[in-house]
Amino acid sequence: MPSVLRTLLQPMNLAALLTWLAVALGLRAEDAAHKPLMWALLVGYLLALLAGDFLPRHRQRIGVALLLSIQALCALALVWLARRGGTAPVLIVVLVAQLAMLYPARVTVPAVVALNVALYLILRDAGYQEPLLVTTLYGGFQAFAAVTAHYARTAEHTRDALVLVNADLLATRALLADSARDAERLRVARELHDVAGHKLTAMTLNLRALAADPAFAERRELAIAQQMSAELLGDIRNVVQALRDSRGLDLATALRALAAPLPKPTLRLRIDDDVQIDDPALAEAILRIVQEALTNAARHAGADTLTVTLSRDGDALELTIDDDGRVRGSLQPGNGLSGMRERIEARGGDVDFRIAATGALRITARLPA
Repeated sequence: MPSVLRTLLQPMNLAALLTWLAVALGLRAEDAAHKPLMWALLVGYLLALLAGDFLPRHRQRIGVALLLSIQALCALALVWLARRGGTAPVLIVVLVAQLAMLYPARVTVPAVVALNVALYLILRDAGYQEPLLVTTLYGGFQAFAAVTAHYARTAEHTRDALVLVNADLLATRALLADSARDAERLRVARELHDVAGHKLTAMTLNLRALAADPAFAERRELAIAQQMSAELLGDIRNVVQALRDSRGLDLATALRALAAPLPKPTLRLRIDDDVQIDDPALAEAILRIVQEALTNAARHAGADTLTVTLSRDGDALELTIDDDGRVRGSLQPGNGLSGMRERIEARGGDVDFRIAATGALRITARLPA
């Protein structure tokens, strides 16, 4: 399904479109002399309503406020002009629902009060017999729409928070499972080396002593037993070495599990072949650094892609994180970036935050490994 059609069919937009159509049908009863202007206002309202979903992310804060202002002006002007149909005030109900979805109560409530005061004054000056009754009636509809939108917004935020917590748990579980597998491999390797290896060595020495006895020196069975003992001891040593040669923790799987629930940004991961992390605490630190970078890129920069590069530089790991978003204003590290710096410095590393020429944030960290 094309993205434009998908946007139009969102529940909020679909309900708004049906309401808009009802108001459009109500214009048939209005004065023909004002119809061109009323249609222009109605179309302007619709365009402003839908345009907010297509704004670039880094311009949404100012752009949405401007579009909502245009909707308010168009709706109030229609209330003034469309005096016969009486359906135009319902556009303000849609506007209030939008406000409740986008802004907290400290912004929404004053805006709704101002809209209803303007609505009452317009209705009174337009000659309505009961302007206060009409305003109160539509105010009830607005309150219902606002409360419904508020709970929908709260449910969305809760759902997003749960998705992030679940991703965090999945990533941590992947690291813990990898760490447990490494610990089990090491335990088995030690058992093989200390128990089976010790007994096979003792058996080899005993066979060698028997072979030194002239009574057994010519026995073919003894030679075969010596050969099998030596081969078995070599095989056990190879198995022990293979078990000890761990490829390190599977950090890539944990990082992808962390980013999977986020619609944006998309994670691009580049880990050099010579990077091997055996320390679970170091892997956890890298996981938390990337997690904070994903959160910042999604919430503050409006990034579509986050590129994470992990390479080895001598006895240290170099972690580079780039996004394609845009930092608004100057870079002022908040709790997230400050916590990232503290985490890195606690492990004896250092980090640098820099804004690229495109306005995107680049994070470069070095961690002893």
